[in-house]
Amino acid sequence: MINKIVIEALKPLKIPVSFQKYNGKESTYLTFFNYLEQGEQYADNEEKTTGYYIQIDVWSKNDYTELVEKVKTAMKTAGFIRTSAVDLFENDTKIFHKALRFLYLN
Repeated sequence: MINKIVIEALKPLKIPVSFQKYNGKESTYLTFFNYLEQGEQYADNEEKTTGYYIQIDVWSKNDYTELVEKVKTAMKTAGFIRTSAVDLFENDTKIFHKALRFLYLN
């Protein structure tokens, strides 16, 4: 369920989006995974709200600043709350990498 929500939220960006690993040939793409799923609200000993903690990784050989802003906007529009972000650089592949973390409550 959550994977479909993420993919649909990012589809308007018109760049490849893959769960966990990308095998295509584009130099700019997004991957994502669910790093935590847990109950957030309970009533009568039953889980009423689940929290899905999602990391979206932006990968690019070029400046990804504009794309990162588009990802943040798309996720916010889809009901996600951004919790953190970090800039990284992959020395072995020379790819810029931004990890964005979001929370989705359902």
